[in-house]
Amino acid sequence: MDIPSLETFIKTAELLHFGRASRACNLSPSALTRTIQRLEEEVGLPLFLRDNRSVALTDAGNQLLAYARDAVQEWKQFRETVSVNEKQISGSISVYASITAVYCLLPELFEAYRTNFPDVQLELRTGAAERAIEQINSGEIDLAIAALPDDRKHASMPFLPLAETPLLFIAPKRYCCSTKTLDFAQEPLVVPQSGLARNRLDALFRKNHIVPNISTEVSGNEALIAMVRLGAGIGIVPQLALDRSPFRDDVITLHNAPKLAPYVVGLCSSNRNLKRPAVKAMWTLAEALSK
Repeated sequence: MDIPSLETFIKTAELLHFGRASRACNLSPSALTRTIQRLEEEVGLPLFLRDNRSVALTDAGNQLLAYARDAVQEWKQFRETVSVNEKQISGSISVYASITAVYCLLPELFEAYRTNFPDVQLELRTGAAERAIEQINSGEIDLAIAALPDDRKHASMPFLPLAETPLLFIAPKRYCCSTKTLDFAQEPLVVPQSGLARNRLDALFRKNHIVPNISTEVSGNEALIAMVRLGAGIGIVPQLALDRSPFRDDVITLHNAPKLAPYVVGLCSSNRNLKRPAVKAMWTLAEALSK
């Protein structure tokens, strides 16, 4: 199994769509199919289940995906170590961030990195903020912008604080404010599907024995603000995201809401990723810029 074939398989496994994967890998559909078929012949088992509507990994495919990510990571680390010995950092790194983080936290870091390490290829992936740590843990991403988790199971994860932002309860602009405490059992709520804000909300509800009136669950702060603007209910969002939202003037902040601990937002990775010179270089540069 060669590294390019494993990289092609990884991209196909992530997208679960042969057409999109062929475009992402700059391969013709037939070339991508032949690559997957060669891997299946080497493994001796099918890697994908395909029909006219969907593509899914088989058990063997899931096992190969874990192996392939490890193998590609080891290869990148080796290549970068060799380049460092030759006094030049090269290779590629992948960074995951929400749209808000891309606007607020990454421009200066990326500009400085490109200036100092022009031979490193930067890959930026955007998505819901609550998926950032999941991307690191799965091995899909080298670095991510994430909120510092509350749970201890992530205590060993390298985390570099970059900013602190309050969590705000927001409502549509036409919402009739009251001086009374919010009644979460009556007010419709727009909440994140998962992540730190959802965990803190759930803890608040449990502590106060509240059965919340959840009207909508969303993925991503940008989607949450949009749904609140449309009148789906009251939501909770980091101020950093609200300040950058095109809908910030169409919602209001509720000052009669409970106070939740602020987010600490920063750069996170894994100890294994940080052994790679290109990744470590970005981490070190972020440390310098944050001081």
